[in-house]
Amino acid sequence: MEKLNAVITGVGGYVPDYVLTNDEISRMVDTNDEWIMTRIGVKERRILNEEGLGSSYMARKAAKQLMQRTGTDPDEVDLVIVATTTPDYHFPSTASILCDKLRLKNAFAFDLQAACSGFLYAMETAANFVRSGRYKKVIIVGADKMSSMVDYTDRATCPIFGDGAAAFMVEPTTEEYGIMDAILRTDGKGLPFLHMKAGGSVCPPSYFTVDNHMHYIYQEGRTVFKYAVSNMSDVSAEIAQRNGLDKDTIDWVIPHQANLRIIDAVAHRLELPHEKMMINIDHYGNTSAGTLPLCIWDFEEKLKKGDNLIFTAFGAGFTWGAVYVKWGYDGKKEQ
Repeated sequence: MEKLNAVITGVGGYVPDYVLTNDEISRMVDTNDEWIMTRIGVKERRILNEEGLGSSYMARKAAKQLMQRTGTDPDEVDLVIVATTTPDYHFPSTASILCDKLRLKNAFAFDLQAACSGFLYAMETAANFVRSGRYKKVIIVGADKMSSMVDYTDRATCPIFGDGAAAFMVEPTTEEYGIMDAILRTDGKGLPFLHMKAGGSVCPPSYFTVDNHMHYIYQEGRTVFKYAVSNMSDVSAEIAQRNGLDKDTIDWVIPHQANLRIIDAVAHRLELPHEKMMINIDHYGNTSAGTLPLCIWDFEEKLKKGDNLIFTAFGAGFTWGAVYVKWGYDGKKEQ
C-alpha cells in the first residue's frame, strides 16, 4: 500500500461584521492608537456582538463556506475537530453543535483545547486520522469568541483580542504534499501567567467570582511575551532544520497573530523578510485558535502548489509548536 499523506484541500473563513477600532478602545480605557500599534500591532478587531451567538456560529459559517468551496457532500465528512478556548457551553462540545447545524450524519466530532496553539494541535491530530487510512474527509476549525472573556476595563489585555473562525479540509493523498512534520510541546509552566481564574471545577462560578472580575483573561504580559518569542523562534528554526529548509526554500511562515513584535522575532530568527510572513493582526487582532487558518483564508490566492509553509504558535499552558506543510493546490485556481 502506498504511503498516505494528509493534504489540505480547501479553506473557509468568517469574521463578524462589527469592527472595534483603536479609537473606540481608547474611549473605554486609558490608551491610544499609537500605544496599541507600537506595542501590539492591532489597528482594529472584529467582534461578534449579536446576543445569543457564540463560537459555534462562526465555526458554522467558516465550515459551510469550506464545504461549498470544496464541493463536499455533508454525508462524506468523517470527522470534525474544533479547536476553541471559548466553547458555546462547558458541554456538549462545540463540534457536536456543528454536526447538527451542518447536517453531518456520518461524522464523529470533538473539541480540542490548547489555547492559542489549538489549531496546530488540530492539524497534526487530523493528519494522523487521515494517515490511518480510515478517514477520507476531516474538517478542522479554529474558532474563538475572545470578546466573551475580555475585560474591557483592562487596558493591558482588551486591545489584543478579536473574534473569528476559519476551517481546513484535510484529505488523503499519495503525493508528497500536505502536513509533512510537526513539533508540538506543552510544559505546564504557564498556569500562573495566563489563565482565567474562575469558572472551572477548581473555582466554580459564584457571586464572589463575578463581582471580582474572575471570569476574564488574566495575563502577565511581559512573561508571556518572553516565552512566546523564545519558544516560537526556537521551534520554527528546529522544524526548518529538521526538514532541510532555509531562508531560500521557505515560502511562507504563518505565525500566531498575538503581537507584531513576536512575529518580527520569528522572522529575524529564520532570516526571513516580512514579505514571507503572513500577517493580518492589524485588522483581526488575536483570535486565538482562529489566527492560523484565518491567515491562510486571507492569503490563499498567493499560495502555489508545492510551497513550503511553516505554521507556528504559542499559547496558555504553556503550549507551542510548529507544523511544516507542503501546500497542495494553487490558490488562484477554482477548487
